Amino acid sequence: MGGVVPHIADRPPTVPGTKGDERWRVRRTAEDADRLAETESVFALSNGWIGWRGTLDEGEPYGMPGTYLNGFHERRELSYPEEGYAFPQLSDTVISAPNATLIRLWVGGERLDLRTGTIRVHDRVLDLRAGVVERHTGWESPGGPAVRVHSVRLVALPRRAVAAVRWTVEALDAPVDVRICSDALANERVPERSDDPRAASVIHDPLTAEYRRVDGPDGVLVHRTERSAQRVAVAVAHEVETPDGFASAVDETPDRLRLALDGTLRPGDRVRVTKFAAYECEPVDGSDPTPLADLVVAEARDARAEGFDALLAAQRAAVDAAWAVADVELDGDDELQQAIRFAVFHLIQAGRPDGDRTIPAKGLTGNGYDGHMLWDTEGYVLPVLTYLAPDVARSALRWRHAHLTEARERAAELRLTGATSPWRTIGGRECSGYWPAATAGLHVNADIADAVLRYVAATGDEGFLAETGLELLVETARLWRGYGHFGDDGDFHLHGVTGPDEYTALVDDNVFTNLVARRNLRGAADAAERHPEVAARLGVDPAEVAGWRAAAGAVHVPYDGKRGVHQQSAGFTGLPEWDFANTSDDDYPLLLHFPYLELYRKQVVKQADLVLAMQRCPGEFTADEKARNVAYYEARTVRDSSLSASPQAVLAAEVGHLDLAYDLFAESVLQDLADLGDKTADGLHLASLAGAWLALVQGFGGLRDDRGVLSFDPRLPTAIRRLAFCLRWHGHRLSVTLTAGEARYELPDAGPDATVELWHHGEHIYLDGGSAVTRPMPAIPDPGPEPPSPPGRRAGRRP
Repeated sequence: MGGVVPHIADRPPTVPGTKGDERWRVRRTAEDADRLAETESVFALSNGWIGWRGTLDEGEPYGMPGTYLNGFHERRELSYPEEGYAFPQLSDTVISAPNATLIRLWVGGERLDLRTGTIRVHDRVLDLRAGVVERHTGWESPGGPAVRVHSVRLVALPRRAVAAVRWTVEALDAPVDVRICSDALANERVPERSDDPRAASVIHDPLTAEYRRVDGPDGVLVHRTERSAQRVAVAVAHEVETPDGFASAVDETPDRLRLALDGTLRPGDRVRVTKFAAYECEPVDGSDPTPLADLVVAEARDARAEGFDALLAAQRAAVDAAWAVADVELDGDDELQQAIRFAVFHLIQAGRPDGDRTIPAKGLTGNGYDGHMLWDTEGYVLPVLTYLAPDVARSALRWRHAHLTEARERAAELRLTGATSPWRTIGGRECSGYWPAATAGLHVNADIADAVLRYVAATGDEGFLAETGLELLVETARLWRGYGHFGDDGDFHLHGVTGPDEYTALVDDNVFTNLVARRNLRGAADAAERHPEVAARLGVDPAEVAGWRAAAGAVHVPYDGKRGVHQQSAGFTGLPEWDFANTSDDDYPLLLHFPYLELYRKQVVKQADLVLAMQRCPGEFTADEKARNVAYYEARTVRDSSLSASPQAVLAAEVGHLDLAYDLFAESVLQDLADLGDKTADGLHLASLAGAWLALVQGFGGLRDDRGVLSFDPRLPTAIRRLAFCLRWHGHRLSVTLTAGEARYELPDAGPDATVELWHHGEHIYLDGGSAVTRPMPAIPDPGPEPPSPPGRRAGRRP
């Protein structure tokens, strides 16, 4: 960056209606120059359809530019040193749609570039209340003239296709000649980032121009992909305010639209450019691209007619409505209060209720994992959205249902029954060539079923169950019944699978997989009996339902009686221990420094697996079993995955190790704000952010939902003076407030006839809309000494 001087130029007013409470704002300044790519992820804006990374308006410098549309991708070939049957031959890779955020500036012939000149002030804020990114920059060019740039950027939550930016430049000290170029740019350069398998594979110049046109200051570009056969269109509509004497011009190339403004600014003068962008994509079927172009042009112009201030107001209203349910109040640690709001904000903007779209592992914030959707969505994100934005959870599950054809085809290819959903995908087909952790990770199918069952239990949406959910439950239950077998011991076994812990692959009877498969089988049987006519149309008969129930009742759960703990998988506790004494801090993550052959045969856990089983299926374990399991697996879990800290926090809280739980919660919620894994530049870890909510609500709030009813066993660490959160249950907003020694439950929006049934520390409560119910929180029995973590791997202690 250029030199920074301690002078703050007068700033224009901030976005109307926002407040300066830093617990609602994430800030970056010139001192954060070395965090550029990370900041782009943190400041990413999305509405579940469009994703704009938080790049600078002028486009450079950048870490990883990206403009994403949900589901927009290209395909690339996968190569193998040795071929094998049913190896996926193609993979989906997220690619950027044309970038319409760009507004470049030249000052006295010098291009605005924060690496040159002198920075008087550079302040960017992600406003979690307004749903915008706001920027203030005061910059002296190398030649001397100084300007102030202010911008506000939004991706409209209420308007699926629309994003916009309002950008202003003012002269500060003396008259200055300026040139301003507002661009829409396709095939933007994307740098290669890493050989890490978690990073993206970059496809250069993935878009082929099909159509373009300009109309005054407005224009539209239409491009297509080759292998995935998708067409994307972006339209821009401008509103420009300039002093007298400014000239404007428009030029176009196949990959760029540009509106250029040239003139002289006197001190106090300003130029304001407001750009409204609209995006759509569709499959290419040989049709004329003009209708798609016309569609986005109309969307952009409608947004301009509505006006930027109206977009801001609508954005604020949409965000306020979301926060009415989603806000979490945490008194006692302002940093973590800000962090949990940051986490929930990105969950709010990750999906949409009005379509059949899912949520990738990085959302629309970056290209990590090639933009793939993983089991993280159903395993972590949907359990949160089911309670905060159930319509978005339903939309994501409808996406799974829409791709059942591909899942059935994959199952047939693997010579399995039912449906086998992909481990990694964008377009619905398996994209992972790494069999031990992908094809063998069959638990993704039960994770989908679990998400269906939770959604129906929380909403009572029997229509969804009959139209969509039942078929997902049936096809996944058929997978388990066909894959497993009854052994000589009479138990039902699942051999050759990989559970959530990817450091232990191709094992027999992984406890997590077995228990979520049991839940899947029973849930399918119950749903089929509730909707017999629909089940019959799916070919389900009483004998098949009986078979599901028999398998579920006989599921094998490995247990080591000698050590008094459950085995993560059959024989796990008999494996050699990992040599932690000779493992240095620089050896983590282990997958980048040790061969999988070494990892697979040792007792070392990448991410909570057996612990996650206790979180997901708490009724399958006694309190004593949970305590012993937590202690045993805490000592062997290295948390080389951002998915791990959250379930560890939930179970640590349940068994009484509240300080450990609080530190694990902090690790989960700060994963991206503190870039703990040095991977935030590739996009946010949505599962970790969702896991932070689970750590608070399930861990300290004690929420459990595996029996189809709500139960709370709250307990607070000393660091939290007060914890308040809401969730939706059967259309009601349930408010929970926890303070030292007391829990308060109420239905703040419900009429007196509304009733919700819940349990508090074993007490049955009927809550109505007329009054709040308060109950004491019993003292937590002393759990004994905190279980040890692997050397150097305990979560950092909070101050």
